Amino acid sequence: METNLDIHEKYMMKAMELAKGGSGKTNPNPLVGAVVVKDGEIVAEGFHEVLGCAHAEAAAIYNARGDISGGTMYVNLEPCSHFGRTPPCANAIVQAGIKEVVVAMEDPNPKVSGRGIGILKDAGINVITGVLEKNAKKLNEIFIKYITKKQPFVIMKTAMTLDGKIAAATGDSKWITGEKSRQYVHLIRNRVASIMVGINTVLKDDPSLTTRLEGETGADSVRVIVDSTGKIPEKSRVLNVDSDKGVILATTSKIPKEKEEALIKKGVTIIKADKMENGTVTGVDLAKLMGELYKLEIDSILLEGGGTLNSSALQYGIVDKVMSFISPKIIGGANAPTPVEGQGRRYMKDAVSLEEVSLERFDDDILIEGYVKSNVYRDC
Repeated sequence: METNLDIHEKYMMKAMELAKGGSGKTNPNPLVGAVVVKDGEIVAEGFHEVLGCAHAEAAAIYNARGDISGGTMYVNLEPCSHFGRTPPCANAIVQAGIKEVVVAMEDPNPKVSGRGIGILKDAGINVITGVLEKNAKKLNEIFIKYITKKQPFVIMKTAMTLDGKIAAATGDSKWITGEKSRQYVHLIRNRVASIMVGINTVLKDDPSLTTRLEGETGADSVRVIVDSTGKIPEKSRVLNVDSDKGVILATTSKIPKEKEEALIKKGVTIIKADKMENGTVTGVDLAKLMGELYKLEIDSILLEGGGTLNSSALQYGIVDKVMSFISPKIIGGANAPTPVEGQGRRYMKDAVSLEEVSLERFDDDILIEGYVKSNVYRDC
């Protein structure tokens, strides 16, 4: 026999599945789904489809199949209480005559957290919170960091052989992992707001950095190229692909003026983030860059760089999540590149450690996923 908790979890899972329909289209807003149940039947459902369009709760009310007054609404994030791009959802719920609202998690924004729930309770609506809260936080881990820390959520993705190489000593790297792994990476690209690589990746591989999904149109991400001296060729594919998303060149004051002007004419956004050492510009300051990307409402980054950029990202402490694909191949080579290079940590006690580690298999490849321990915002 189903208990009330079982029923609540069942419909909350439905709301979260609906929420995923907004992947790649709502950034920097969260993924939210809503379900209204009355007399044991789903009578309305909706999700936040596109940034600027109706939120999940309003969409569900609009899509209602009959009278929803007296029903129970399930929503994976606290209904908003303020005017933003759309009117507050808490008021719409009250006006619709909903008698009970089940919420997975409160809004992590400290400026609004609890206010939406307060509006519902003041109107006499029974509110239940914390149903599948951990699942809800994982679903919106990007939004949680973005709204609480005012920085993008950074995922470092690597693909390596069993002996830890990301390419042969010759530079050949196509393909380390299989088709299923590569398709999964495109699903991640479809979710995040931006993809970041270093200039060496552009010069070596000449990637397009677009999203390609089987049987459907994916959402491209903004392409961010870290290039401290403006080496990027103007004919690079990443600068010339047909995409509705732009390119950001993260560079320094070392970029030649004529190159900067030429790139701006091509529609490239230039961000200068000088890293200074003893009065000299030595590279791109990734911490400063994160702040500038936040201002552009870029809430997430898929870091697909080589060993040098990955090393810098870990050194700056900007990495939140690591996704490491391991293929059962061995190529050897003392000079073959590895996922993280640079000087490295001198002692094991200083190693970057991951928590909440999980494993997933894609044919013969294995994905190891985990979160960098020092980033504790996910427990907010």
